[in-house]
Order: sequence, then C-alpha cells, then structure tokens
Amino acid sequence: MKAVILAGGFGTRISEESLFKPKPMIEIGEMPILWHIMKIYSHYGVNDFIICAGYKQYVIKEWFANYFFHTSDITFDYTGGKNEITVINHSAEPWRVTVVDTGLNTQTGGRIKRVADYIGGETFMITYGDAVGDIDISKLLEYHRRNKKICTMSMYNFGQNKGVVEVGEDGLITSFREKSDLDGNLINIGFMVAEPEIFKYIEGDESQFERDTLSVLSEKRELTGYVHKGFWQCMDTLREKQQLEKMWDSGEAAWKIWE
Repeated sequence: MKAVILAGGFGTRISEESLFKPKPMIEIGEMPILWHIMKIYSHYGVNDFIICAGYKQYVIKEWFANYFFHTSDITFDYTGGKNEITVINHSAEPWRVTVVDTGLNTQTGGRIKRVADYIGGETFMITYGDAVGDIDISKLLEYHRRNKKICTMSMYNFGQNKGVVEVGEDGLITSFREKSDLDGNLINIGFMVAEPEIFKYIEGDESQFERDTLSVLSEKRELTGYVHKGFWQCMDTLREKQQLEKMWDSGEAAWKIWE
C-alpha cells in the first residue's frame, strides 16, 4: 500500500526555519519530521511513499539521495593520496520513495491529483508532512474497509488551550474553570485512507482538498471519520517544533512507536 505525503507548502508560520528548507524537512532529533511520519507508517508495514513536493523540492530529493550516508558510519580515507569512502555500519529502511515536484503554488487537492498515475487502482493513504501521532494505521485501515466509503479522515479533539469562562444567559459570568477536552472540537489531522475514486472529486491545481474534495464527499455521504484518542501534534510554529524536540530529547516522544 502507498502513502501520499503532502510536503509542498511554504510553511510561512514557521518561517524561522522554513526560509531555508521545506517544513517537512525541519528536524526533530536531527531527523526531518517527514522521516518521523514515514517511520510511523513503516511500523505498520506501509513502506511505499509518494512525496508531493513543491517549495524547495530539491532539498527533499537531495536528502533522500544521500539517505544511506545520513544513517551510516563512514570512514573517509585520504592517507597516502587515497580518496576512499568505506561504509562501516550501515542501516537503511525498507522504503520505496517517489518524490514528485507537484508545483510551487499548487493547492493540496491539486498535489494529490498530480500523483494519481503513481497510485494505480488501489486503496492508498494520505497525510500531511508536518504532524506526528501514535496513530494505529492497522485499525484505521480496518475502520475504512468496514465502512466502505471513498475516504476516511482521522480526527482528534485538540481541546481548549485556555481557561474557560462560564457565562449565563443574562451575560453574567458565573464561574472560571480549567480547560477540558470537552471544550474543544474534532479537527482533521490527516492520516487518511482513500479509494482511487477520489480523483474524480479533484478538479485541478487550484483545488483545495479539504474545502473542495472532502466537503463534497461529506455531502455525498462518502466520508467517514476515525477518531484518534492517543497523541497527536502538528508543527505549525517554532514553539510547537521546540515542544516536539523536547519530547524527543527526553525520551517521551509518544509518536515513536517503532523500536
């Protein structure tokens, strides 16, 4: 099964780092968040990836071109006029990675449409290249197949991040209380499963997947929601990046479900 990862946006809300690289290539624990996402899928046997690149797409291509070096111990021997490279301890993921330049200004739906030929006529995964979670991909796929709809979208109650003020009908404040997950709303967190019929609902480069495709599928009762109750976190801002980095460094990265 293939997993399509949207990795082509400008990442303007984390411009401190995205000025130099695509947001999916911003590192958590010295590895791009894109790698972390792929490791989640790989844990469940999904090892065929299609990366929808755009902004600074060459950075993604060059990183994978040198992936073997990134993950190995290497000796560079220049003694006696030599120029030898020896890989001492190497490791490589069982991945097949197709990086596609889907355009600089293409919208999310358009990016997915552009890789249709790489999908074939099979069920496939879709997610965003800037968020991690301990999603059980096997249960997600089982849920999708059981419901027999065109698309299944994972959802998460991100909760309220501030204290809550209770107000009566007369406008009088009745109490202050701490936030609760019940104060939040379910949001789309990616980690989707789709059937190839979904391409019929994507017009072209200007199509926004969330607004133009998922909304139509919802109206046609062809979109189901899988509620994830574990850990999930996006990396929209430098503060969120630092939070993920802190979790990784402390050994408490909840999304690290692999050994």
